[in-house]
Amino acid sequence: MANKEQLSRRSAIKLGLGTAAAATITSGGVSTAVAAEKKILFKVPQIYIPVVDQKEQFPVRRIYCIGRNYAAHAREMGSDPTREPPFFFQKPTDAIQYVAPNTVGDHQYPTLTNNYHYEVELVAALHRGGKNISVEKALDHVYAYALGLDMTRRDLQRFMGDQKKPWEIGKSFDHSAPIGPLFPVSKVGHFTEGNIELSVNGVVKQKADLKQMIWSVAEQIAKLSEANELFPGDIIYSGTPENVGPVVRGDVIRCQIHKLPDLVVKIV
Repeated sequence: MANKEQLSRRSAIKLGLGTAAAATITSGGVSTAVAAEKKILFKVPQIYIPVVDQKEQFPVRRIYCIGRNYAAHAREMGSDPTREPPFFFQKPTDAIQYVAPNTVGDHQYPTLTNNYHYEVELVAALHRGGKNISVEKALDHVYAYALGLDMTRRDLQRFMGDQKKPWEIGKSFDHSAPIGPLFPVSKVGHFTEGNIELSVNGVVKQKADLKQMIWSVAEQIAKLSEANELFPGDIIYSGTPENVGPVVRGDVIRCQIHKLPDLVVKIV
């Protein structure tokens, strides 16, 4: 009867690893040399966001979003706006739709919805990670800021919420995170106050001050790092003001934050 080592070598040859690789098989399993010969089945594209005035691009690792982070928006969504613990959700990295300044990006109206909503947000991009980061040191982890949209299939979100089921289908779908270029902190500083605004077809729909956030960017980073270890490449959509609402094909959305170029998309 063949021993385990002989069987392992035969298995390696059948797998196409070759006799040389098979010779490195040990009774404990496949050796490091054999593992090194394994190849990736296919490549998964890395998602990048351009950094303004630089050749470098920012690789996106995870997209975190905070819910109901302005008091008036919390009320319109049926929540208590007091400082209850913040909650977060994620979008897939390929939700990113980069829109260059001074352009109008075509944004596809998604499937499965008849109530498609805009949410303008400040986005923070991290170049340092960590666990249990203090509020006092949290902003040291921010590399840059951008202007973003958290697009939402509101009818699907509400339907799933009413059934006490996860509502990722309302938030975490293709191209649901339009974003402009990143502006390094060294150029624009940190955004703790200032106008944030969104208009549809020239009519202002959302307007607030960043200082009205219930949880500041620094506090969001600290709270997130309690639940997950953060890493370079993570970005955080920091919440939207009140008066979110629907758009239809043909509508033009313009987002504004002081010191950042406008983010403009057309629903197609």
